[in-house]
This record gives sequence, C-alpha cells and structure tokens, in this order.
Amino acid sequence: MNSGSRYLPFVAAMALVVVASNILVQFPMQGQVGSLALADVLTWGAFTYPFSFLVTDLANRRYGPRLARRIVFVGFMAAVLCSIVAPPLLFRYGLVPFDTAADRLARIAVASGAAFLTAQLLDITVFNWLRRQSWWRAPIFGTLVGSVFDTAIFFGVAFAAAFAFLGPEDAFALEAAPLFGVLSMEAPRWVSWALGDLTVKLLIALFALIPYRLIAARWTQPALA
Repeated sequence: MNSGSRYLPFVAAMALVVVASNILVQFPMQGQVGSLALADVLTWGAFTYPFSFLVTDLANRRYGPRLARRIVFVGFMAAVLCSIVAPPLLFRYGLVPFDTAADRLARIAVASGAAFLTAQLLDITVFNWLRRQSWWRAPIFGTLVGSVFDTAIFFGVAFAAAFAFLGPEDAFALEAAPLFGVLSMEAPRWVSWALGDLTVKLLIALFALIPYRLIAARWTQPALA
C-alpha cells in the first residue's frame, strides 16, 4: 500500500463529514423540550460537524500533525465550496424554502472557512501538547478548544453586525429575542443559535471518545520531530 492510499480514508471521511454538515445545516431540528423549540436553536448539521474533530484527532494520532494538517486543508476547501454550492442546489430542488443571495453566500463561506481552519489547527496544536498524557486528554481538550473557537468565529462572522463589511446582514438573526426562546434575558437570535450549536458540539466531543479509544488503541504514537 503506497503512502497516499493510507491517508485516503481520512481524506474521504473528512470530506464526507463536511459535505454532510453543510447540507444538514439547512434543516432545523424539529421537536420540543419543555417550552424550548429545538428548531429555534439547532440544525441537524450540529450533530454531524463535530465528527470532523474526531477525524482530525485520529489522523493526528495515527500519522502525526503534518498529515493531520493536510486533512484539515481538504476539509477547508470542502467547507468553502459547499457553503457556496449547497444552498442554491437545495433551493433549486425544493428541499429548502428559501434562496440565499450570492453576496450573503460569500459571507457565510468566509465564516465557514475561517472557523473550520482556525478550529481544526488549534485542535491539532492542543492535541500535540497533550498526546503523551492520558489517552483521553489530547482528543477531549483539543476538541473542546477547537469547538469553542469554531462556534465563536462562524456565528460571529456570519451574523454579527460587527462583520457587516463582509456582506449583507441577516435581519432575522440580528433581532433581539429571549435567549433560547424561553429565558427572560434577550439577545440577538444568532447568539442562541451559537450556544445551542456549542452545547451539541461539547456533548458529541464526549461521545466521540468512545470510537476514538476503540480505533486508536491499536496504534502506536508516531515519532514526532
């Protein structure tokens, strides 16, 4: 098996996670938890995107940070491309009820690419700091740090008024509303979306320790320069 074919499963897995997430983020999660309407704070993409950190951590654990960064750049290109291509296609085929203007898509693509690249590279850095410690420390802390930055950068750049110079604002996202739709404190709607997204990311980070442990337990640590 040549070196390129060894990396192919990680490349394919990252591309699959990013493409699926960029499609599923168009679909709010339906349901109710008490007085909280899940559609107000979550999309289905929130449940698939965090697995990109699992792919990165497994690639890092198996082959080291250099290969992991290559996988991240594949994901970065897929994230930017899908952010531009997926919404119009879904609208054209009647899968989503709204169309998104090209300049708005450009702002979302910038947000998606910046968030993905920053978060994943931070994950790799933190993972390498902790990789020789207890098996769970590197993946959990790397993913936690990456998730916080990913959420902050994406939702901030995509929706916050401070980044309006990147493209048109989303008036609905900027409207003040009760936090999570149920609390007395008010905030722009995008803040509730961000907090809901981060909550799911952190929960899945804990869940992802199971497949990480099962897969990585068979591998030795690579020799790092």
